[in-house]
Amino acid sequence: MSKIYSIKTVQKIPVTLETAWEFFSRPDNLKHITPSNLGFNIISKHHGEKMYPGQIIEYTVKPILGIPLYWMTEITHVTDHQYFIDEQRFGPYSLWHHQHHFKTIEGGVEMTDIVHYKVPCWFLGDIANFIMVKSQLNKIFQYRFKAVEEKFGKFADSVNQVVFG
Repeated sequence: MSKIYSIKTVQKIPVTLETAWEFFSRPDNLKHITPSNLGFNIISKHHGEKMYPGQIIEYTVKPILGIPLYWMTEITHVTDHQYFIDEQRFGPYSLWHHQHHFKTIEGGVEMTDIVHYKVPCWFLGDIANFIMVKSQLNKIFQYRFKAVEEKFGKFADSVNQVVFG
């Protein structure tokens, strides 16, 4: 049986909570903070402009050799200006549970992402995680850090963190 892995990222952003929430709670903005080589594309037609509990969002992504994969997530929880959670309903993982937390700090907002995921195929999934998946997820979050800094600016004296568990 393959393991359940976790990632925690923390990024400080020099904007108001309102500005951060307005950007990150809109599904269409996800493409702006996702590496273009993943071929991320929202394909759902009726997902709405802002996140709400029960919302279904459908995507295609091309994480391996440019082969498109279908991914459906549901926004299961939303507390305005605090957090939202997306969970995979169909897609490349056996489990994908992604928490997005926002809190006001001096000089801006601290955004924390916590992801729990499981790669399918038992021990082969563990091997794939070691060889490729963990590295790819790290690259995605490193790209996201840079994209957010380009959009909103760099928080003074801040170091972005990615911690795998």
